[in-house]
Amino acid sequence: MRILSKSTLREFWQKHKDCENQLLSWYKEVKLRDYATSEELIESFPNCRAIGEQRYIFNIKGNKYRLVVKVNFDLKTIWVRFIGTHSEYDNINALEI
Repeated sequence: MRILSKSTLREFWQKHKDCENQLLSWYKEVKLRDYATSEELIESFPNCRAIGEQRYIFNIKGNKYRLVVKVNFDLKTIWVRFIGTHSEYDNINALEI
């Protein structure tokens, strides 16, 4: 899968060092795979769930952080839409970002 944008993840883990390894692992695993369906993505990540059309949320570091992505399975693209603390996530509308 092609991931847009790693720089967003990097900027976040530079501020929150405790999640760097987990975000890097997520990035590497997703980059190596070609998910064809939502079910394949969710099966690969037990901490992932669909939250709307093309939107998926991942719990990072024991749900301390939240990662929201938009996935286009046809184009094999994942777009990082949000990464933040759980409380920051509570203040956004993940379906609109």
